[in-house]
Amino acid sequence: MENFFQKEVDKYIKQFEEGYWSPLSILAALTEEVGELAREINHLFGEKRKKRSSKKSIKNLEIELGDLLFTLCCIANKYGIDLEKALKKTIEKYNKRDINRWKRKSDLK
Repeated sequence: MENFFQKEVDKYIKQFEEGYWSPLSILAALTEEVGELAREINHLFGEKRKKRSSKKSIKNLEIELGDLLFTLCCIANKYGIDLEKALKKTIEKYNKRDINRWKRKSDLK
């Protein structure tokens, strides 16, 4: 694990005797965080706006993305997966699979 984010999460989790949650509990937390991110995006850009008394803000979106990233790091750490390597593999996959799928910007040809 060489990823900065993963190291920080691991350092935080290792402070506690309980350690990482069980796989299903982490998955439930991830699902919850995705829902909270969806709610914030809907409040900012969708039809379901926040009440006037509540401030809408990109700051809330930032917090929810941080929560989601933390939880993803927990899953990766639990199983010894390097997220940086995983992302690189995914980008390679998209570059091969979708090479002609999208119209490229002229300055990138």
